[in-house]
Amino acid sequence: MLEATLRDRAKGLVQASGRSDVPPFMVMDVMAAAARIEASGGHVIHMEVGQPSAPAPKAAIAAAHAALESGRLDYTSALGLPSLRERIARHYRETYRCDISPERIVITTGSSGAFILAFLAMFEPGDRVAVTVPGYPPYRHILTALGCEPVLIETSSENRHALTGDALLAAHRKRPLKGVLVGSPANPTGTMMSREALNGLISAAEGAGIRFISDEIYHGLDYAFTATSAAELSPHAVVINSFSKYFCMTGWRVGWMVLPQPLVRPIERLQQNLAISVPTLSQIAAEAAFEGSLEMEAVKHGYQENRRVLIEGLPRAGLDKFLPADGAFYLYADVSAFTSDSFEFAKRMLEQAHVAATPGIDFDPVRGHQFIRFSYARSQQEMREAVARIARWLA
Repeated sequence: MLEATLRDRAKGLVQASGRSDVPPFMVMDVMAAAARIEASGGHVIHMEVGQPSAPAPKAAIAAAHAALESGRLDYTSALGLPSLRERIARHYRETYRCDISPERIVITTGSSGAFILAFLAMFEPGDRVAVTVPGYPPYRHILTALGCEPVLIETSSENRHALTGDALLAAHRKRPLKGVLVGSPANPTGTMMSREALNGLISAAEGAGIRFISDEIYHGLDYAFTATSAAELSPHAVVINSFSKYFCMTGWRVGWMVLPQPLVRPIERLQQNLAISVPTLSQIAAEAAFEGSLEMEAVKHGYQENRRVLIEGLPRAGLDKFLPADGAFYLYADVSAFTSDSFEFAKRMLEQAHVAATPGIDFDPVRGHQFIRFSYARSQQEMREAVARIARWLA
């Protein structure tokens, strides 16, 4: 009896917290399933993960080598290397004609670290924060883990799957919102907001007292028109970006935030306690990455060609409905003609055609059962082969 009681107590000691009970990021599960097929000798074409196949810019790698050879790599300021913050400020002047003080820039552990810091600094447990669906799953999962309530707002083709001020204010009237987070170019849709649309949304949010967060991680990867930064439109918006996508530095885990001045010190205090600082080697490489613009533009041209291959090839394979792929490197395809279960569709496509893609249910719990997200960040040869495999499989 005593032994059984002790066992029950021991189980309680290792029981996970309720806040940890968030859904998995399904793309990671697809990657794991693809790896098992590859371990048994299969050749999988990876279209599930939003990760460039190109390496980091040569200048970034050279700077990292030089830093390693110099010996010590110490902590940096919690806000980041001053020279990197200054270089990012220069990037805003050159790219957006926007004068941002380096003091408002904070270096983070990828965009993921920036989301955690932003949510902790801006919201209290129980606060309601609007996110669009389809949308990046960790937005809502991180909010949930931190005790906030993600409010899902469906987008539609009438507004090119972008959030509007009217839709935001309608949700706010039902129950007040404390914040809203949008991405443009967006994941998983690849759609972008025009300057006018983004300005209207920010104005609507700020007029209602709703804090605005702009995810700009795919800036630079724009094909339909030039992306606008929220930093151009409002000094009160929080802007999050990263070196992961355009600069092909996913594993380096380095990003940044542009903050309203009153949030800089609170974010600094959080960073000091949660991480001390971002890895120094990654910051050194990131600063040098800005010198690799010619390489990155060549990579971007490759994405444009891959986009063309899919837009022309998938309809011939039978997938002729997809959202506008204005930017990023995703195509969000409607598969409702073949299935009512995108998870099962993706599973069978992986097992039978050896093409890995992510089920839409990961991005949209409401209507994602009829969509699949394809990433076209790999080689053009792989994209052509993927189209051929999908065509044979669906036939």
